[in-house]
Amino acid sequence: MKTYACKNIRNICLMGHGGSGKTTLAEAMIFLSGGSDRMGKVADGNTICDFDPEEIRRKISISTTVVPIEWRDCKINIIDTPGYFDFAGEVVQGIHGADSALIVLSAKDGVEVGVEKSVRLAAKRGLPTMFFISKLDEENADFTETLAELRKVFGTSVCPLMAPLVEGGKRTGYIDLVDMKIMTYDKSGKVTVSDLPAGSHGDYDALREMMKETACEVSDELMEKYFAGEDFTHEETAEALHKGICDGKISPVLCGSAFALEGITSLMDEICDYLPAPDKSPTLTVVNDDKETVINIRSNEPTCAYVFKTIADPFVGRLSFFKVISGTVKVNTQLFNARTGQPERIGHILSVKGKKNAELEECGCGDIAAVTKLVATSTADTLCAEARQVSLPAMKFPEPCLSMAVFPKAKGDEEKIALGFAKLVDEDPTFRFFTHPETKQQILSGLGENHLDVLTSKLKSKFGVAVELTAPKVAYRETIRKKVKVEGKHKKQSGGHGQYGHVWIEFEPGPTEEMTFAENVFGGSVPRNFFPAVEKGLREAVVKGVLAGFPLVHLKATLVDGSYHDVDSSELAFKLAAHIAYKVGIPQASPVILEPIGKLFALVPDEIVGDVIGDINKRRGHMVGMTPSEEDPGMTEVEAGAPMAAMYDYAIGLRAMSRGRGSFKLTFDRYEEAPAGIAQQVIADNKAALEEAEAEK
Repeated sequence: MKTYACKNIRNICLMGHGGSGKTTLAEAMIFLSGGSDRMGKVADGNTICDFDPEEIRRKISISTTVVPIEWRDCKINIIDTPGYFDFAGEVVQGIHGADSALIVLSAKDGVEVGVEKSVRLAAKRGLPTMFFISKLDEENADFTETLAELRKVFGTSVCPLMAPLVEGGKRTGYIDLVDMKIMTYDKSGKVTVSDLPAGSHGDYDALREMMKETACEVSDELMEKYFAGEDFTHEETAEALHKGICDGKISPVLCGSAFALEGITSLMDEICDYLPAPDKSPTLTVVNDDKETVINIRSNEPTCAYVFKTIADPFVGRLSFFKVISGTVKVNTQLFNARTGQPERIGHILSVKGKKNAELEECGCGDIAAVTKLVATSTADTLCAEARQVSLPAMKFPEPCLSMAVFPKAKGDEEKIALGFAKLVDEDPTFRFFTHPETKQQILSGLGENHLDVLTSKLKSKFGVAVELTAPKVAYRETIRKKVKVEGKHKKQSGGHGQYGHVWIEFEPGPTEEMTFAENVFGGSVPRNFFPAVEKGLREAVVKGVLAGFPLVHLKATLVDGSYHDVDSSELAFKLAAHIAYKVGIPQASPVILEPIGKLFALVPDEIVGDVIGDINKRRGHMVGMTPSEEDPGMTEVEAGAPMAAMYDYAIGLRAMSRGRGSFKLTFDRYEEAPAGIAQQVIADNKAALEEAEAEK
């Protein structure tokens, strides 16, 4: 593939709801542009974009892929992203490599949640948006209704440029609304253009008026012509559309069928004609350490490249996909990582197309490529020339919302699990893996069930470790509710020096979570040099409560009396005496189980607020308040408190209730006394776990 000037490059991110046909559309574009000799099918598992074994097995996109094609003296870098919400982190990576968004929606299903999320994400990035209404060859497809829904949801900036030509109830071609021409496509995707017969064209005239009305909003001259009833020339319309689209004031709508190869060549024409090149925005302002740097998006500027995705390729090793913001990235040159300050040698530069890689000598301004074997560069890092080191803004990934405990199917594989996930996190920054400090369980946190399932499948296929996922243990606590005074005596005689330690200790609820130790001893009944041993014995004891073995908190222990022996008393003896007092006294002090309570902030559609509140109540939660969202009209932020034990699978429930529109953040807030029934169950479960552990020994 030849080197293209920045003005002839288009970086487009394919986005939309899962199952809308993004990958099939990408395959059609690759095939019709000559990028492949056959069109792959998702059902057959032979597409260029979905080549990962997990994607082939599940028949869905899991990872973002970049495929370059050539069309009309332009290079189009297609960035195909997953549509399923569990892989939203891949969409974030993909959109950071793009200059515009092509949002695909099905003519059968209309504006689904994934479409709305895609539009919001593109808007936050400031990317021009183009819609493609797909699957017009399928039964119950309705272009008119889908277009009307688009304009209802996103406003009058939605502007149709194409429409299906329907005659006798059958789709016979498409209407180019800019030139009012008929386009017909044969089975190979080749288009034939013909004139529209003279006379009234009903709905098509109305759609053209809709287009003209939107286009004239960006030009005073066209506005005057529109109100004067004059028609627009092709050049005037094209110029207005290009300006409006690049400025984000117009979102054009095209249509067709990727499977039947209808409308695809027209789509690629419009991408080249109307979507912006990387240098459409001539400058980029970056602020690092309160220092403002202006980057001109030009090939003669100092080199600056942004790494937007990292993958572990089984053949070439670690691949870092980057977009050149300014300058040129060349083979065998040295760039600096702005985050680490360390130099990175650019070895092999690759143009990646699915499983196939082609060597490049350089990657020019605005273009996308991959580089192999960078030592210390991760996703969202910036690579710069030494003369100008700047760091572009980091990506903001969705936070993990579903956590499960990981158990190896083979004993002793815990270390292999940790090493495997440590390598997978390079590809996917949206999951977390850690060992819980209290429960000692290995915890895997991700964006949903499918996300965790894919991660464990990759762990098995790439690293040979099979695991099971279960609900994680909850880190409960124990405390006491009343004050008691108890005796602890350790006395042992076995020839020679014996052991003697004797204490009286008052236990009562304390002011802080950590144990508070005090002494109120008179007359030297316990020598002062043994006080630290008593405290140490108690601090060792409170790690394990008397009900279910959870840490005891909010305890105040006061040493008030005791006795000692001149010869047999020792620090060990007094430490053991404190242990005995603890075991005797805490059961008498009305011990209770405390459960962790989380603070929940859920952003949900207004129409399901009642369902959300009902679900929170079922999870033993309590409402704190509700606030209409200022950033997202039609959404309400619900604030509540709820037991963490009942919320581990909340991500699944909320997604089902809101059909994917809702989101939430749950953080630990405090501990509260657990209801009697819950406490009894916790104690019983702990007893069963201890018996099982003893049996395994």
